[in-house]
Amino acid sequence: MKNRLSFAFIAFFFVFSTFTSPVLAITTEAKQAIIIDYNTGTVLFEKNADAQMPTSSMSKVITMYMVFEALKKGTLSLDDTMLVSEKAWKKKGSKMFVPVGKQVKVEDLIRGVIVQSGNDATIVLAEGLAGDEDSFAAALNRKAQNLGMMNSHFMNASGWPDPDHYSTARDLSILASAVIKNFPEYYRYYGEKEFTYSKIRQENRNPLLYRGIGADGLKTGHTDIGGYGLIGTGVKDNRRVIIVINGLESSKARANEATRLLAWGLNAFRVLSLFADKKDLERAPVYLGAKTTVGLQAKEPLSFVVPKLLENDLDVKIRYNAPLKAPIEKGQEVGMITISVPQGEVIEIPLVTTEAVDSLGTFAEIIAKARLLTTGQGRFD
Repeated sequence: MKNRLSFAFIAFFFVFSTFTSPVLAITTEAKQAIIIDYNTGTVLFEKNADAQMPTSSMSKVITMYMVFEALKKGTLSLDDTMLVSEKAWKKKGSKMFVPVGKQVKVEDLIRGVIVQSGNDATIVLAEGLAGDEDSFAAALNRKAQNLGMMNSHFMNASGWPDPDHYSTARDLSILASAVIKNFPEYYRYYGEKEFTYSKIRQENRNPLLYRGIGADGLKTGHTDIGGYGLIGTGVKDNRRVIIVINGLESSKARANEATRLLAWGLNAFRVLSLFADKKDLERAPVYLGAKTTVGLQAKEPLSFVVPKLLENDLDVKIRYNAPLKAPIEKGQEVGMITISVPQGEVIEIPLVTTEAVDSLGTFAEIIAKARLLTTGQGRFD
C-alpha cells in the first residue's frame, strides 16, 4: 500500500458536520441557534437546532419565498396590485399601514413585509396569491416539505402565534439558503434599511444591517412565548455565513448575540480549495505496461471549511496499491485521498489516473516477467 503524506493539496465539494474543538468553543444565550457556511453547508455551530420553536415574524421569509417564486415564474409582476381586505387591515402587531379597500403595488407590499414587517402587508400578499390565508398556509407547508424543512408547520402567513405554527433553527437556515440561492434578483430587498409608505417612514428591524459587518439580510421575529429571534446573513471575502437564533430575552440581547455570532462565523473560518488545477499529484509505477509510470489526481475538485487556527494542521494522505498493473484506463479509480481536518470529519475523495496505459505485448511481457524472476527488477523500475 502506497501511503504518501502531503500538505500541498486541498479541494472542492464537501460538507462537514459541526466543529466541536475547544479551540472553537463558543456559547450563546439564545435557546436555539445554528451557524452555517452557505457555500458548503458546513455547520459551524449549533444549539438545540432541531428543537421546535415559535417562528414569529421569521415566518415571513417563507411567505416571501412564495412571492418571489411567483415573480420568477411570471405569474406575478412587481407592478401588479392587490386589494387590502378588512382582515388584513385589522391585523394587529407590526404594520405597513395599508388602507382597507385600497389596491397596493406588489413591490410596495414586498417592502412592507421585509423592511417594515407588516402583518397587514403579509396577509394582503397571501390572499392575493391563494385567495385566503388558510389556503396560503397549506401552500406554505407543501413548499416547506419540498425545501426539506421537515420539522416545520405553518398556520398563517405572518407568524402570528399559534400552537401548531412552528419551525426549527435548522429548518430556517435551510429556508434562508434557498432564498439566497434561488432568488438573487429579489434578495436585495432584505438589505434595504428603510421604507416609507403613505408618508410613514419605518426602518428595517434587522440590527445586523447597521453593524458594519457585511450583513445584508434577512428577518427578525418576536413573540412573548418564543422570545426574540433573527435569521441573519452576511458576506466577507466572498464567503457567506447564515445564522439563526431565537429565544433571546430582549431586542438588545438579540442584536448583540446576532452581531457576535455572525462576526465569529465570518472571521474564524476559511474555505480551502484543492485539486482544481487538475495537475498530477504524483506518478505511480506501472507493472507490465507500455509506460513505466502513470499520473494520479483527485477525481474532482474539493472545497471545505477549516478553522483558521487549525488550517496548518491538516493531514493529507494519498493511498494506493503499487505498482499498478496494466492495462490502465484514463480516469480509473486506483486509490483514495484522505484529508483529516482537526475537530472535523475525515474527507475521502477517489484517486484516479490521468492517462491510459496499454499492456506490454505478449513477448515483451514474457521478457519482463523473466527479468523480474531472475533479477527482482520489473518493468516499473
